[in-house]
Amino acid sequence: MSYLKIFTESIQQKRVVKHVLFWVAILLYAISKNLIDQEGNLALTFSKSVCIIVPQILASYYISYFVIDKLIAKRKYVQSVFFLIIGSYFFIALGRILIVKIAEPIFREPPFEQETIFQIFLEIKYLFLFYVPAIFYTVFIFLFVKYFLNYKEVKEQELKHKTEKITSELKTLKAQLNPHFLFNTLNNIYVLSLDNSPKTPKSIEKLSKILDHVLYRCNSKYVSLSSEIELIKNYIELEKLRYDDRLEINVNNAIEQDGEIAPLILLSLVENAFKHGAGEDSGSPKISIDLFNTDAQFKFIISNTVATESDRLERTPIGLKNIKKQLNLIYPNRFELHIDNSPKIFTVTVIIMNP
Repeated sequence: MSYLKIFTESIQQKRVVKHVLFWVAILLYAISKNLIDQEGNLALTFSKSVCIIVPQILASYYISYFVIDKLIAKRKYVQSVFFLIIGSYFFIALGRILIVKIAEPIFREPPFEQETIFQIFLEIKYLFLFYVPAIFYTVFIFLFVKYFLNYKEVKEQELKHKTEKITSELKTLKAQLNPHFLFNTLNNIYVLSLDNSPKTPKSIEKLSKILDHVLYRCNSKYVSLSSEIELIKNYIELEKLRYDDRLEINVNNAIEQDGEIAPLILLSLVENAFKHGAGEDSGSPKISIDLFNTDAQFKFIISNTVATESDRLERTPIGLKNIKKQLNLIYPNRFELHIDNSPKIFTVTVIIMNP
């Protein structure tokens, strides 16, 4: 991180420093601008600039923190107008008083006459013509900068809270998914072990690879598409151990280029197809998977045969609701989820628009 960036961030975090720097910048600008009008007389320019910046500062904080934050914010509009007029009148008169009583004696040669404070307050037309623009243009700049920065901070906080909320929700959704998948898989291995099946060691090997991916490689928001496809292959190989040749699985991998994807979404779709397809079909279940990825979009299509009519009508799996929540959180307005609940085939299509 550069020293300039560190310095900038330090200033942004310190409210008083920001205010001091703002008024120093205003003062320097006023001095440089007035030097031309005063023909290079630095003493005269500086004294006038300091005398004017005092009511500018007071008016800025008075209007911002009292009139706007205390009165207008609470919808006390009549009081707001009253105090705005009275306050404005006082500050422009104060500006004139400081010029007459402090600045003029510095650069004018005596003897000279000066208005009294009472006379200054009575010069209403003169005050509004010359001192309202001189004082309140800075007030408007202060208000604009203050509320712009406040708006920016509010938006940054909202974004931070939204990000934290999304992260928390995703962790919750993954926590719901992983134990569900693990339970099903361990149950499969348990059944194989009861039969003393020679497939048991191989199933444990496949499970270890899957757990390695789920436990250690899915902690980020995205994982590589190739690793997620490898996870699916291991899962399919693990599930094949449960079935004989009656299960038909077709995988069409038409990935043109690798990319990134939210972890475990594809796995949960595959797991859902096995659970509600092959797991409930005692006949000849079929599962078909098609994957496509181009510059424009990623497309995943998975379909499985449905055992019975009643099973088809009850197809509202929790896994699909989980997936839709994750897609909404990670890919807002960038995805499509289509479910085709045909009489004999259940198909889910996920389309994610690439950035």
